[in-house]
Amino acid sequence: MPTTHVATSQLPTPYGTFDMHGFADSDTDKEHVALTMGDISGQTAVLARLHSECLTGDALFSLRCDCGSQLQEALKRIAEEGRGVLLYLRQEGRGIGLLNKIKAYKLQDEGADTVEANEHLGFDADMRSYSMTKDMLDHLQVKSVSLMTNNPRKIKALTDLGIAVEQRQAIQVGENSHNRDYLATKANKLDHLL
Repeated sequence: MPTTHVATSQLPTPYGTFDMHGFADSDTDKEHVALTMGDISGQTAVLARLHSECLTGDALFSLRCDCGSQLQEALKRIAEEGRGVLLYLRQEGRGIGLLNKIKAYKLQDEGADTVEANEHLGFDADMRSYSMTKDMLDHLQVKSVSLMTNNPRKIKALTDLGIAVEQRQAIQVGENSHNRDYLATKANKLDHLL
């Protein structure tokens, strides 16, 4: 099993107290986190979100994206339901890393869209993998999910891994004047359901 559970502790948040599970991915040397609330072990249609790390949006409150807003909305929905899981995956900038993401931002400042910027730097539009989610969800004994996402690629990735996606819940929040073009590019070039 390339992604293994390391430790669990509690994490109090403004939305309530979650259990925080740390995982080590031996394939990538990355560390991932699952935040869970309520009884999810052996459960079906567990409210779930796969959230790729976005330092700029999640921690620095960037308005260039909708990531921070989606993270907060997902935690809020899980807390309201009293049961769910958020997988926080360490794959910054759609998998290109923080420094390359800053380079991509500069290209966007000069007129490129988010896909063009990644490709100009020699990357695919989206370099993320979701292979680690299988081991994480298996450890948590989640049988199937109700996935909060606008990205059909996440649904396909989970399905390909043998994880049943019972339904998709849209999570469209955080639109503003700074990210309208970014969101349009996600819809038009990356097939996001916006």
